[in-house]
Amino acid sequence: MVQNPGSPNSARSPNYTAAEARQAILGRLAPIGGWERVSVRSALGRVLAEDVIAPCNVPAHDNSAMDGYAVRHADLAAQGESVLTVVGTAFAGKPFSGIVGAGQAVRIMTGAPIPEGADTIVVQEVTRAAEGKVHIPAGQRAGQNLRRAGEDLALGGVALPAGKRCGPAELGLAASLGIAEVVVRRRLRVAFFSTGDELASIGKPLAPGEVYDSNRYTLFGALSRLGCDLIDMGVVRDDPQALETAFRDASANADVILTSGGVSVGEADFIRELVNRLGEVAFWKIDIKPGRPMAFGRVGDAWLFGLPGNPVAVLVTFYQFVQDALQALAGVSPLPEPSLFDVTCAERIRKQPGRREFMRGRLALVEGRQTVRLAGAQGSGVLRSMSEANCFIVLPEERGDVEAGETVQVQIFDGLV
Repeated sequence: MVQNPGSPNSARSPNYTAAEARQAILGRLAPIGGWERVSVRSALGRVLAEDVIAPCNVPAHDNSAMDGYAVRHADLAAQGESVLTVVGTAFAGKPFSGIVGAGQAVRIMTGAPIPEGADTIVVQEVTRAAEGKVHIPAGQRAGQNLRRAGEDLALGGVALPAGKRCGPAELGLAASLGIAEVVVRRRLRVAFFSTGDELASIGKPLAPGEVYDSNRYTLFGALSRLGCDLIDMGVVRDDPQALETAFRDASANADVILTSGGVSVGEADFIRELVNRLGEVAFWKIDIKPGRPMAFGRVGDAWLFGLPGNPVAVLVTFYQFVQDALQALAGVSPLPEPSLFDVTCAERIRKQPGRREFMRGRLALVEGRQTVRLAGAQGSGVLRSMSEANCFIVLPEERGDVEAGETVQVQIFDGLV
C-alpha cells in the first residue's frame, strides 16, 4: 500500500518529492532501545544514551590564559609606565603559594592558578623585565587574560548531551572531567544484500551477461562509517522464495534491512510486491534523478530501504535519505540539516524540469572564487564520476537548463560521505 507521510493507511500517488520522502521517513522513526556502558576510548563513534554531567568545574580554578605577569590592577598607573617587583613564578603544575602584595607581580605561565591577591594578567610581550622588576605600560584592563573556574563547564552542568555522537573532541572532554566510562546506545543492526541473477562475486570470472556486485561494497563502506553492526547477506537471486527467506531472516535479526536492486517495474522485480505481503511499503518512487525507484517500509519489526540497482543511484539515495534515517534510529539528536551553499557553475548543464537532480560535481577555487563543474559522465551506472567528485550539484524540481556563470547549489561530500 502506498501511504502519505506519517499516515500508514492513506493512499496517494506513488511519486514523492525529495522533501516528502524525507518527511515520510523521519516522521515515522524513533530511536532503538538498548544501551551499554563503555570506556571513553571505546565510545568513539557511539551515540550517548544519557547526558554526561560535569562532576567538577572546568577549569577547576581561576587560571591564566597567557604567559605573562599576575598583578593587582590597582597598582597600575592610568598614565605612563608602572614598575613592579617580581616576587615569584607560577607554573601550571606548581602554583605560587604566596600572596601578591602592593607593588608586586608574579611571573605566570599559561594554565597556572591565579595567585592570591592578583586580579589581572599582563601578557609578557608588552612588558620589559630587568633586575627583578617588570615594567608594564598603561592601558591594561582589570581582569584581562583570566580564565575563571567553571568558565568552560560548571559543576553539575551538562557536559555532553544525550544523542551526541562521540568524536575525538567528545572523548577529550569526557577525559578532562576525569570520566572513565559513558553510557551509549547499542549499535544499530543493519542487514544488507543485493538482488539480481546477473550479479557475480568479485574474484570470479564473469559469465556472459554478468556484472560484478559493487553495491554491497559501497554500502559496506557507508554503513561502517556510521558504526553499525553489519549482517552481509550476499547476493539473493531473483526468485520469490529466495527473496522471502532472505527478508524473513533479515527481519528476525536486524533493525534495518537495506537492499539494492529489485524495486523498479521490471518483471523480475519482486521486492515491492513481496514486502507488501510481508509488511508494508510506505512509498516506492521519488521524483529525483538518479534514484527514482526507492522503497521505504517495514518487514516484521525491521525498517526496509529498497535502493535502486544502479551504483550511483545507490549512493545518492543512501546519502540523501538513508543515512539520516539510520542516525535517527541510532538516537542521534538533533539530526544535521542538509547543508547547501551557492556557487558559480563553470559550464552549461542540461536539465529537464520535473525532478530534483543530484549531479556529481567538482568544486574548485578559481581566481579566488568557488566554481563547480560536472565530474565526468553523469549516467547512474558511472561510479567513477562519484569517486572523482567532491560534491553534489543539487538542481531543484522546477529548474531547467543551467547556463555557464549562473548560480547553483552544491552539497559538499566532506562530512557527508
